Amino acid sequence: MTGKVIKYERDNIDTDVILPGQYLKLHDYDEIAKHAMEGIDPTFHSKVKPGDYIVAGKNFGCGSSREHAPIALSHCGIKGVLAISFARIFYRNAVDGAFLLPIEIDEQTYKKISDGDQIEVDTQKNQIKNITKNETYAIKPFSEIVAKIIEAGGLFKYKP
Repeated sequence: MTGKVIKYERDNIDTDVILPGQYLKLHDYDEIAKHAMEGIDPTFHSKVKPGDYIVAGKNFGCGSSREHAPIALSHCGIKGVLAISFARIFYRNAVDGAFLLPIEIDEQTYKKISDGDQIEVDTQKNQIKNITKNETYAIKPFSEIVAKIIEAGGLFKYKP
């Protein structure tokens, strides 16, 4: 899975920034996507191409439990979020709904990846190849159950 990086050098990007509250009444996913990350980057929607990745610091997706946050990101083209850590509710909403991949990286990897880098994520090998810099980084493997849910296409399609 290859895409461009959109990097936010900050921690605690919360769900109200990912999708501001006034858009929670929308039901059309394409319309919701137009407002993704609007709380910190009003031009975000126009920057994203299908398959791109967000890179951020610690505690990505904190705040409320709204599943609108991963929906907004995925429907505007984001394939995954690479972060040092995630709020657990965002992480599970992303996985369970099969919206996007929440990929945990270490602090060194976070520092090495730059805005605009082309990366290739391989969840089978648990690594990221930075095509721009010709470097490879490790990612935290998904737990067995999370990997099975992702492979199934979300929790509703998962058959234990």
